[in-house]
Parts: sequence; structure tokens; C-alpha cells
Amino acid sequence: MTNVTDTLINPATTCTLVLLCKRPALHHGKQRLAATIGPELALNFAQHFLACALEDLHQWPGQLVISPASECDGPWASKLLGKPALILPQQAGNLGERLNWLDQQLRQQGHHHILYIGSDAPMLSQHHYHAICDALTHADIALAPAQDGGVTIMANRQAWPPMTDLPWSTDQLGAALAHLCQEQQLSTATTELTYDVDHQQQLIQLSQDLVGDLRPARQALLKQIQQYMTQSASSNETSKYA
Repeated sequence: MTNVTDTLINPATTCTLVLLCKRPALHHGKQRLAATIGPELALNFAQHFLACALEDLHQWPGQLVISPASECDGPWASKLLGKPALILPQQAGNLGERLNWLDQQLRQQGHHHILYIGSDAPMLSQHHYHAICDALTHADIALAPAQDGGVTIMANRQAWPPMTDLPWSTDQLGAALAHLCQEQQLSTATTELTYDVDHQQQLIQLSQDLVGDLRPARQALLKQIQQYMTQSASSNETSKYA
């Protein structure tokens, strides 16, 4: 496996990386995952996922933004990184409205090439970020499509069109977003298929993809997944004889 700790080079240095995140809490976020593995374990994994996203921010050579889901989480977000980052809490509305508002604020502050990520796709590596940044050198919009029909990275060098009416949190999002941008005469590029973690099956896939990954937060996450899988297998074996 390629060493994913390779240092980012241009054009990433000219791009702003934005992390949209929720403060991990019991019964808050990762509800689809919680439905299959329980709320306590889902919270544990949400904390690991956030650590992985922050790991990517630590490696980023360009400007950084952390956008917590609510205004009251601004002080919490300001303590997440040990390097300078703009803290810009999200406003009310669905994800499309929040992204439009956030993008407008960042462009008014001089950010032009912007990458948006969430905190639930720890399979992302520097390879994926390189590909998105490269795509932005020749396209207005660059998207990393997800296996479930969504996206794991949204990147733009032109303002997003109004995204309020997109089918957020559905398997139609990626296609609808690309179609909307193309309707607005924005050139669009997609990179290779990725995935975020919403279900137990994706934890198993992630455990395979993280083997050989040298990044510390990913190593800690892999260990947690392996412990979960061992305990789950043991519980299933015990239940057969109960």
C-alpha cells in the first residue's frame, strides 16, 4: 500500500479545507449506525471518525476552516486543532442552505478553491484530496462520489448554486448535485468512488481498507473496529448455545 502520510503539494496549498462536524454526543449524530450497533458504540466510533478528519486537517498545507453544526459548539471547535483554523459555525436550515451560506461567507473572506468534508469518511487519504485539488484546476466543481449515492468531498472554485431543494441524505444526492451544477453552466468533474460509514457493513469494509495505513488516528480506529468485530463474533457464538 502507498504510504498515505506523503506530504501534500500544490495545488492543495491554494485550497481551503473545510470540516463540517457535529460535536459527538450520545443519541446525536450517526443514528443509522447506532440503529445497527447501539448508541454507545456509535458514539465511540463518531469520536474516532472525528479524530481521523482532524488528522487530515493537521496535514493540510493550505487554509483550514472548522464549521460546527451549531453556534454553541464554537468554543468546542476552537480547541480541536493545534494549528490556526477559522471557526465558522453553521446557520439554520437544511444542509444545502447551510453550505450556501458558508460558501458565501468564505468567498467574501477571500477563499476561492474550497473543499468541504464531513467527519464520517475515514477511508479518505491524501490521494483522494490530491485528486480533488487536481480536478479543480480544470473544473468549476469537483465531487468525490460515495458508494451510497452521496458524496464524501464537495469542492468548488465557483459559488455553489442554490442547493436547498437537493435530496440530501438520499442515494440521489450525488447525481442531483452534479446535474444542478451542470444546469448552471458549471463544469463538473468526479473522482474515484469513496464511501462514508453509516452502517455496520461499512465498518467491516473500513477495517480492510485501513490495514497498512500508518496514520495514528486510523490505527486507533482500526483497533477499535477489530475489537468490536471480535466481541460481536463472540456474542454471536455464545447466543447459539444459549
